[in-house]
Amino acid sequence: MRVLNLFYSSTHNTEKVAKQIHDVVEELGYSIDTIKVTSPDLDVDILLYDLIFVGSGVYGQLPGQLLIDLHRRLLQQYNERGKVKPASPRRPSAYTVIYCTFGGVHTGINEAIPAVKFMGQLYDHLGYTIVSEWYVVGEYLTENLRDRSVNGRLGDIRGRPNQQDLREVREKVVGLFKSLLLK
Repeated sequence: MRVLNLFYSSTHNTEKVAKQIHDVVEELGYSIDTIKVTSPDLDVDILLYDLIFVGSGVYGQLPGQLLIDLHRRLLQQYNERGKVKPASPRRPSAYTVIYCTFGGVHTGINEAIPAVKFMGQLYDHLGYTIVSEWYVVGEYLTENLRDRSVNGRLGDIRGRPNQQDLREVREKVVGLFKSLLLK
């Protein structure tokens, strides 16, 4: 099984989650390519992978701009190559997990849902089965937004994602691999 972990992170919250995913997949005995998106021109062929984890922080209800631009470019590229088909037929043994970190200062998790749905579109169009969506709380780390880590809808989220959050990610990865191996 070829595994990709593609992520964007500007504050290191999503990077913590990506690292946890990477470490657990390796502990389970699988090879994983973990790639931080630093350019929309990233050279990656996602169709080479059987399982893709894709994640980002949430910025104004959307993923990071570099990931948005990468996904748009890839969708156009795959469409031009005839890889996007009407009705998006499922690819056998092709799975995706979408994850995000979010602060939810105003409306909680509802601020993160559009980002996850946006990220999922590329993979859904290519016929990947989206097996799960993970929402991980992350504190605001930029100086001008730090007060949102204590004054938002989710209460005091300082220090998150914390060890408990990362344990939950670990459990989800292990559970995912168990369920995929039973298929």
